[in-house]
Amino acid sequence: MRRVAAIGELLIDFVPQQKGCALREVTHFERVAGGAPANVVTAVSRLGGSGVMISQVGEDAFGEHIIDVLRANGVDTHYVYKTKRANTGLAFVSLDATGNREFSFFRNPSADLFLSPEQIVPEMMADCAVLHFCSVDLVDWPVREAHRRAIELAQQAGMIVSFDPNVRLPLWDSPAACREAIRAFLPYANIVKLSDDELEFVTGCRDEREAAEQLFAGSCRLLLITKGGDGSSVYTPHAEAHRPALEAQVVDTTGAGDSFAGSFLFQLVRDKVELNDLTALSEETLGEYLDFSAKYAAMTVAHKGAVMASMDEFERRYAK
Repeated sequence: MRRVAAIGELLIDFVPQQKGCALREVTHFERVAGGAPANVVTAVSRLGGSGVMISQVGEDAFGEHIIDVLRANGVDTHYVYKTKRANTGLAFVSLDATGNREFSFFRNPSADLFLSPEQIVPEMMADCAVLHFCSVDLVDWPVREAHRRAIELAQQAGMIVSFDPNVRLPLWDSPAACREAIRAFLPYANIVKLSDDELEFVTGCRDEREAAEQLFAGSCRLLLITKGGDGSSVYTPHAEAHRPALEAQVVDTTGAGDSFAGSFLFQLVRDKVELNDLTALSEETLGEYLDFSAKYAAMTVAHKGAVMASMDEFERRYAK
């Protein structure tokens, strides 16, 4: 099976021991290795695929911990660099009564922001089928141009480019700046993953099919939409599929979208779906992919933090 590469932020999530209170009221936190792109390739690796992470951490204990966790989960960390220029980023999280989150980020700057295009080399894309990225590191630092370089190399290799904007407005000077950066990178993406509350912000469209058609005017060939309790949808230029949400005990929504995206990409790579095959996927196949990813994400939200299940755990949970 070919590999899935991801580029972007690595950080430590401090998740709360208490639930149902504001961040200012949380008194105890637990350290969890985080970063949306890392969650995605961790999901791929845990399911039996192969993930590689491209990023940078500080020369500090938090950076070492992140690398240890990625390696323990089977992710290739050969291209996770270390720098003395800044520390590893931190994020403090609170959970309301339904498991939804409030963030406070400490990355002014963080080590990942100094990842430069010169550090991005063709060898990173060796035997890779997909490059995945998010918007957190598309800020005006060297890492933004590192993303452009990685995307360029992925395109040259004929890989699928996957983009989950994963909007985090507290990291931006304004919502307009965040939207501008996302829209600058949308034309590179062959797969776009959005949550329902990001759809209009990113595309300007409330209607899913209208948003899909707008994206299909560019390089996008598949739009994946996660909608929490309202289920999920996937669109290609020639087919679409929709699934209701599964009943799940929601402890923490951290990593829910990442687990959905990672398990979806895993299925594409498992089935040897290439870039030119995306538009030929049938409604039946797309529905099967949604079913698998919905089950996988339901396992993630049942735990505190972005816990990605192994294939063995998944099969035991959903054994027929």
